Amino acid sequence: DATVGKLRGFIESWLAKNVKPDSRVLFYFSGHGAPDPATGQAYLVPWDGDAKFLENTAYPLKRLYAKLNALPAKEIIVAMDACFSGAGGRSVIARGTRPHVSVVDEGEASVGRAAVLAAAGADEVTGTAEPQGHGLFTYFMLKGLNAKKGAATVAALHQYLLPRVSDE
Repeated sequence: DATVGKLRGFIESWLAKNVKPDSRVLFYFSGHGAPDPATGQAYLVPWDGDAKFLENTAYPLKRLYAKLNALPAKEIIVAMDACFSGAGGRSVIARGTRPHVSVVDEGEASVGRAAVLAAAGADEVTGTAEPQGHGLFTYFMLKGLNAKKGAATVAALHQYLLPRVSDE
C-alpha cells in the first residue's frame, strides 16, 4: 500500500496533524531510489512509481526533508535503504537512460535537524541480502537494533552499520 499518494498523505498531512513538540519521528523507507537524469534530483520510488515519470509518480527527497523539518518534533530520524545513484543495486532508471548521472542532488543541504542513516550516497549503490529478504542496510540495521536491545543511539547504529554494510 506504499503508493506515492499515501506517502504524500502521511508525510504531508497525517504527520503535520499528529506530531507534537515531544514527539520522536522515525521515517523508514526500503525500496528503490532514482535520480532525475535532467536535474539530478533524488526521488524515492514507491511500488506504483515509474522511473520514466519521476516528477509525477515518485517522492522528491528534498521535499521529504522539508516536510520533516517543518514538524515540531523533538527528534527526527530518517533511515533509507535505497540508492540514488542510478548505477544499479536498488535504484531504478527510465528505460533507455544511461545508468549514470554525474551529480545526484540528495537534498543534503535540506536535511536540517534530521539524523539520516542511508544505505548509499549519491555515488554508491546498495545491495540485497537475498537469503534474509532485505536490503543489506535493513538487514544490518535490524541486527544492530536487536544487538543494542532498545538502547541504540543514531551514532552507535551508524558505527555498527558502516563497516558491515560496506564489507558486504
